[in-house]
Amino acid sequence: MKTAVIIPCYKVREQILSVLSKIGKEIDLIVVVDDKCPQNSGKFVQENCTDQRVSVIFNSENRGVGGAVKSGFEYAKTKGVDIFVKLDGDGQMPPHLIKKIINPILKKEADYVKGNRFYNLESLRKMPAMRILGNSLLSLVNKFVNGYWDIMDPTNGFIAIHKNALALLPLEKIENRYFFESDMLFRLSTVKAVVIDVPMQAYYADEKSNLSISQTAFTFPLKYINRFFKRIFYNYFLRDFNVATLEMLSGSISLLFGIFMTAFFWIRSSSTGIVATTGQVTIASLPILIGFILLLMALHIDIISVPKKPLITQDFDE
Repeated sequence: MKTAVIIPCYKVREQILSVLSKIGKEIDLIVVVDDKCPQNSGKFVQENCTDQRVSVIFNSENRGVGGAVKSGFEYAKTKGVDIFVKLDGDGQMPPHLIKKIINPILKKEADYVKGNRFYNLESLRKMPAMRILGNSLLSLVNKFVNGYWDIMDPTNGFIAIHKNALALLPLEKIENRYFFESDMLFRLSTVKAVVIDVPMQAYYADEKSNLSISQTAFTFPLKYINRFFKRIFYNYFLRDFNVATLEMLSGSISLLFGIFMTAFFWIRSSSTGIVATTGQVTIASLPILIGFILLLMALHIDIISVPKKPLITQDFDE
């Protein structure tokens, strides 16, 4: 299979040549995407890199890491590429691991492979404590949002994807900036692509992140809520209708009814001073219990429904 490495470049002038020099001969094409870099990283590569596999493309405006990767995807598609690997230009992702990350695709075991910095507990010592906490919470949230309950470290940008899976994704709808990796997982879940993790160590040097924590804290929750309800609608109402669908519907109705009755009896009791009867408490609490159990049953079905048959084994029209 022909393999391309996509490298989004923004303020990585000091690291990019070192990253390029470490990419092995197993790679057929290297696409450097200058995302309107103020350091002119793309031009710097053109002037100083002699590797014939390297092609440099320039975005006319800064599109963010996701937008730069998508530009690289579109360019590599025109070159007949089968496997697309995304590698950061700041040196946090060791190029020697490319062989490891594309191996499951070569074996037709997965459509999308990503790094996982949480697999080796010893390597976590190199990760700042706040990053461990933040990534752990994001991993839990992403399991609900994208339905891939068997993976961790969802924001890890060291990824590889096969052309069959990429062809099914609406690239124009995928987020351009730092929500890119999470949005990719959501889109992959809607086409039932097989996603697996590859263990890797955490690497941190003197690079500076362009991620705004305050902006992320405000925008990410809304995006996660949006993707969660979209996935549930796509997978359990639009493209399929199964037992989990019925459990979600009946469980939600029962839970909401119980909450409504609890609020009703509590407000009436507060205004009149009359204590709610045993029957009223039962009417309010039993639907909540039943609804919670039904939703747990639906969650169980969702967990065991993680895609297992790779799209790579199926034929798709170009």
